Amino acid sequence: MSTSNSAIGTPEQLRDPNYTPPMSLAVPLGIQHVLAMFVSNVTPAIIVAGAAGFGFGSNSPDFFNLIYMIQMSILFAGIATLFQTIGAGPVGARLPIVQGTSFAFISIMIPLVAGKGVDAMAVLMCGVIAGGLFHACLAPFVGKIRFALPPLVTGLVVTMIGLALVKVGIQYAAGGVPAIGKPEFGSLQNWSVALVVIVTTLGFKFFAKGIMSVAAVLLGLVVGYIVAYFMGMVSFGNVSKAAVFSLPNPFHFGFEFSLAAVIGFCLMSIISAIETVGDISGITKGGAGREATDDEIKGATFADGLGTAVSGIFGALPNTSFSQNVGLIAMTGVMSRTVVTIGAIFLIVCGLVPKVGAMISTIPIEVLGGGVIVMFGMVASAGISMLSGVNWNRRNMVIFAVSLSIGLGLQLVPEALQHLPQTAKVLLTSGLLPAAFIAIVLNLILPEELAAEQTN
Repeated sequence: MSTSNSAIGTPEQLRDPNYTPPMSLAVPLGIQHVLAMFVSNVTPAIIVAGAAGFGFGSNSPDFFNLIYMIQMSILFAGIATLFQTIGAGPVGARLPIVQGTSFAFISIMIPLVAGKGVDAMAVLMCGVIAGGLFHACLAPFVGKIRFALPPLVTGLVVTMIGLALVKVGIQYAAGGVPAIGKPEFGSLQNWSVALVVIVTTLGFKFFAKGIMSVAAVLLGLVVGYIVAYFMGMVSFGNVSKAAVFSLPNPFHFGFEFSLAAVIGFCLMSIISAIETVGDISGITKGGAGREATDDEIKGATFADGLGTAVSGIFGALPNTSFSQNVGLIAMTGVMSRTVVTIGAIFLIVCGLVPKVGAMISTIPIEVLGGGVIVMFGMVASAGISMLSGVNWNRRNMVIFAVSLSIGLGLQLVPEALQHLPQTAKVLLTSGLLPAAFIAIVLNLILPEELAAEQTN
């Protein structure tokens, strides 16, 4: 949105979370937040369903569950956002924090559901609920554990998330997991559609301004979708079958206890909580020019965890604050939580309409592949950017090297753990948890080097 800040409010008003701009401007600003996060929000559900075996290209009779997961991702992103912007008691930061489905947990979720079909989702929901409740319990302590997660550790974790997901993007662009081993996998048609999305996304990102630049990935997918349609790659069969309105279904996938799921989600919740603290700090610094208060950090962490736990009850995936919207607040200079509340209401309305999810499910996987290649690459580059602030002495280089080698190695060669118990295999083959654990422990126990030993 290109409207000048003076038309929205005074500088003091723009820095005030409780200020409400004129509705004629607040509504498009709220929708702009939705456009910035919409694709990233529904992508984890698509990836998890694909890994389980009932996603794109699977021809599974359970495919309708993917549509349900997309619907719930949209709905509970909106609800979790309201937890943050409106709040209740100790829950919520009362800041313009946009919540959405977290990419960080994907490396934990895939080993839990890989090839096991829709039945594995009951185990996954156990982890989501347990992880969310544990996340909420971290609220009073999150500020005290930040010392254990410096940029060296958090940067490594975010980089690992991006590197783990890049493989998924390439598979999607080539035709999806069900097409592996078939002649059409990696065909020129598949790659040409994916490349259209990538090139279009880059074009909008760097040569457009305002909302066109902010929603570059979404616009890239739209252009790729149009190209795929004219190439006969789009089917609307599921849209006509989908309901116009539907309420969420509690325990849609059931609930099955799994120690691996509980441990994995709880450990990842610690890292997710620290990410949320960073996003809150980014919002208050970028939008209001101040540090976040202790109450805001606690409230945001409570809301993060509660949003995730509630999402799991209804079949959605873990929620977290979305960093791209933090950047959008800094860009627009509008700190109003009313603006983000309007965006949340828009998400909730869309989430109650299954035809929206069905329409998203018509996107060819090759089109989505082009978009996620860009998104996952950006996740990895964000991690590298966080690492740029690290003092790269020998100590920190060794910590990074050992953590990355073991974490990425276990991810690439899961067979190396075939003799371990199932719970250990699930936790370790994620790659992310062992890398984070090793980095945290080494960072706490290894002595700091002298300045003279620093390397260039």
